[in-house]
Amino acid sequence: MAGENDKSAKQDRSSRDDRLKSALRENLKRRKVQARERAAITDPSQNDDASLDEGTAGKTGD
Repeated sequence: MAGENDKSAKQDRSSRDDRLKSALRENLKRRKVQARERAAITDPSQNDDASLDEGTAGKTGD
């Protein structure tokens, strides 16, 4: 009986580990997508702002 309980415990542990690995993998994928979206949103606005600031900084109000 002890052998059966050990096998059952190992299978439960293995199953749990597999579920955790899968959940972590999905979470990582989701976070990478979110990071890419944030980078895509912030990069163009920073470039636009910088180019506008540089264009107006050189003018002296002629």
